[in-house]
Amino acid sequence: MNTGNNVYLRPIEDKDIDGIFDSLHDEEGLYLTGTRKVFTKEEVQTAYERFNKDSTRHDFAICLIENDQMIGDLAINDIDRDNSKAMFRIAIHNKDNYGKGYGTEAVMLAQKFTFEELRLNRLELQVYSHNPRGIRSYEKAGFKREGVLRQSLYMRNQYSDEIIMSMLYEDYIKLNSK
Repeated sequence: MNTGNNVYLRPIEDKDIDGIFDSLHDEEGLYLTGTRKVFTKEEVQTAYERFNKDSTRHDFAICLIENDQMIGDLAINDIDRDNSKAMFRIAIHNKDNYGKGYGTEAVMLAQKFTFEELRLNRLELQVYSHNPRGIRSYEKAGFKREGVLRQSLYMRNQYSDEIIMSMLYEDYIKLNSK
């Protein structure tokens, strides 16, 4: 189990499906992630059953140390062993937990898992320009901007850029040797 100061990561369990399902109906969370699809609980359950059998991904619940409450989830997915890289996504499920550093800490735990346990060289993500809090969190955790897909998302009557960010193993080593 990967543990930080305030949060820890553990594999997704059946009891987490309700929380994940509820988060997929939170308007703010959907907007921040650019998600349009409405999922049924059965679709969420089926997806996580499939994810558990998929060797190219690891899904984790983000839990508070103080009370074991699941406050979000993250995934290291599209693991490409040939090129030693993977994709990353994270969701904090309730806006009451935004701005407390939980997401940044969970990102850092995911990096540790990626670089120390999976022994990959690159972790990549996409974040939309209308999510400045997420961008700051990723930068604080050591991700670097690599490029921008201009106006790649149209939601709420406006275009947003898709920002590509990554962290390399060498970045991770430098950040954690201080």
